[in-house]
Amino acid sequence: MRNSAATIGAALRSVVLQTFREWELLVFDDGSSDDSVECVRRCRDPRIRLFSDAAHRGLAARLNQAIDAARGRYYARMDADDVAYPERIERQFAYLEAHPEIDLLGANMMVFAGDGEPVGMQPAFASHDEICARPYSRFFLPHPTWMGRIEWFRKWRYDESYRRAQDQNLLQRAYSSSRFAGLPEPLVGYREEFQSVAKSWQSRGYSSRSILALARREGKHLRGVYEAGLQGARALVDTLAISTGMARTILRHRALPFAPRDAARWTEVWAACRPEQS
Repeated sequence: MRNSAATIGAALRSVVLQTFREWELLVFDDGSSDDSVECVRRCRDPRIRLFSDAAHRGLAARLNQAIDAARGRYYARMDADDVAYPERIERQFAYLEAHPEIDLLGANMMVFAGDGEPVGMQPAFASHDEICARPYSRFFLPHPTWMGRIEWFRKWRYDESYRRAQDQNLLQRAYSSSRFAGLPEPLVGYREEFQSVAKSWQSRGYSSRSILALARREGKHLRGVYEAGLQGARALVDTLAISTGMARTILRHRALPFAPRDAARWTEVWAACRPEQS
């Protein structure tokens, strides 16, 4: 978390409400200047471990710290402005126990606006081959929904030189010798972020860097140049959307429609975890 005082309460509550009870929650503060740390300290659940050193090191470095500190057989992650469905850990734990060949598991993700309004569904494809069908473009395995075996995360650590696109870089490095899967149900609520133009270009730049590195490893240099060029084109679209105030419209089109039952279920989850109740 970084300056997450307005959202960390809902995230914490969503973990405390998990139907699976044998968990530890590692909360890493990345140099917050607001009341984020105090918000966590007010949550007295002994299963919550807070790490705060007042430094700003970035997401990849904090994720690697969490991997090193984790004491369980499985490792799941989520950001401080997201919300876990109460059955998230139970569902993913059961799947990983039943499928020992799977290293990393994701799930569908409900995208929501800051006021809890559901915006769209981000899918996790079911099989490894489906998830990895377009490794130079995108892996359909939403990062906030990841849960996997701790040994896999310790082998495939995050590259701390990446300030953005850390998840896609990790998957591009690991996919050819790993097995991924996804659950076709929403298990995390993802708060959509309307990025600045600078952040959008930064994200696309790191994505291009990772694509070119993959192309060098696989000897597909022209493919890498082509896909990196597409990232630049997408950055232009992002710039247009942000500068014209159409960012939410664009994001709605990038997410899939959801069924009424998905909206009803999300409403229940949000009502239990929304900030004013945390």
